[in-house]
Amino acid sequence: MLFTSSIFIVLVIITFVLYYIPLFRKQQVSLLIISSLLFYSYNQPILVLLLLFSVSINIVSSYYIVYGNPNNKKQYAIAGVALNLGLLLFFKYSPLFAKTFFKESNSIGDFLLTMPLPIGISFFTFQGISLVIDVYKEKYVNSYELVPRSFLLHAKQILFFKGFFPQLISGPIVKAHDFITQIKQKNFYEIDWVSVFKFIVMGYFLKMVVADNLKDLTFWIAFPYFQAQSTIGLLFMLFGYSCQIFADFAGYSLIAIGLAKLFGYNFKDNFNFPYISTSFKEFWKRWHISLSSFLMEYLYFPLGGNKKGKIRTYINLMIVMILGGLWHGAAWSYAVWGFFHGLALAIERFLSDKIVIRATIFAKIAKGLLVFAFVTLAWLLFKLPNFEHAVNFIQCVFTNFSYAENYQLITYIILYSSPVILYHFAYLIKKRFFISFKKIEFVLYGFLFFLIIVNSGSAGAFIYFQF
Repeated sequence: MLFTSSIFIVLVIITFVLYYIPLFRKQQVSLLIISSLLFYSYNQPILVLLLLFSVSINIVSSYYIVYGNPNNKKQYAIAGVALNLGLLLFFKYSPLFAKTFFKESNSIGDFLLTMPLPIGISFFTFQGISLVIDVYKEKYVNSYELVPRSFLLHAKQILFFKGFFPQLISGPIVKAHDFITQIKQKNFYEIDWVSVFKFIVMGYFLKMVVADNLKDLTFWIAFPYFQAQSTIGLLFMLFGYSCQIFADFAGYSLIAIGLAKLFGYNFKDNFNFPYISTSFKEFWKRWHISLSSFLMEYLYFPLGGNKKGKIRTYINLMIVMILGGLWHGAAWSYAVWGFFHGLALAIERFLSDKIVIRATIFAKIAKGLLVFAFVTLAWLLFKLPNFEHAVNFIQCVFTNFSYAENYQLITYIILYSSPVILYHFAYLIKKRFFISFKKIEFVLYGFLFFLIIVNSGSAGAFIYFQF
């Protein structure tokens, strides 16, 4: 069920009305669970069984970490993490294993190739892992705050935590210690309507007006269509895709945050104007923040982080980014994408220890352009997961100088990419010159709402649904 579909709007309205009327006040969590299961089962009802199985793993493992035999606490935690990862590996990476290790005629390979990719499995699996580790380590809150004595109440809370529909399919990846502590009765008068309106309108604008229009223009990046485009056209299409993937995913995250606020729950920001970054480290603090913070907290730090010497730090960066790349999809091109980002982070860290660059405005602009160009080029592996096609695209960039320009295509890419540039530029202006837009911001949001109505592109699934 898409956030942009009419059936979803109906589901949210009905859930919202029932949620806040006094008759169902004590059943608020149950109502959201029912709505979430309806949301997830809309297109493929059978996959709800997988979600419930995943939830069950985390219910049992987290409960026994707290109330089971204290001598087996570590074993329960290891089992919980291992089962979560095993489920993810089996359903998401079976096709990759089949193509890599089995011949085409092999029956096991044929079976693995038929495995469906359950939507959202990467997101709700990571949430389950955060629950198990948070309960085991008690780094943020006491385990009893996350796991009540009543097994049924615990099961209900974990089903709600993992299944809450705003973040179920494409995040943000919500950590157990951030979410479960928020579970309590909510009141209508507590709704922050201003924030809800701004998050939802901006989210729908980025998705429906920017990303959905750009997707019809960047479609031509697909093989073999890009071979007929000029060098300039190819570069503009790649630029447009960079703006599209930001608008698409940031738009989803903003809608999810706004919807969660509508029901009284707060998610952390998932994007913080990433295209203004002047370093790769800064980019990963601004892009898909919930994933990068998860990988840092639950993978980079346990590997030793930067506490075990420079060489080990570079190795840890490479491991985290390659695994982060593979998290995005069952293709080696995603691992290559992660390798490139890991290499960029390692080289940047190495050079920062050797070279001191004066922080002038021109140096910042140059570094920002370099980071953006690298990030944009790397997105090509998302658009063209077949590595041979991506290489062929780069070859065309260097050989198609004499091809006729498609000025109409380029003009529309500039038009629909401009809101992403203005979105980041307005943030820079506000930050640097302390300019407030509060007096006119509702006029601006009203204009964005108007554009959603009159200039939305053709409906399309969110890009991160495939991850």
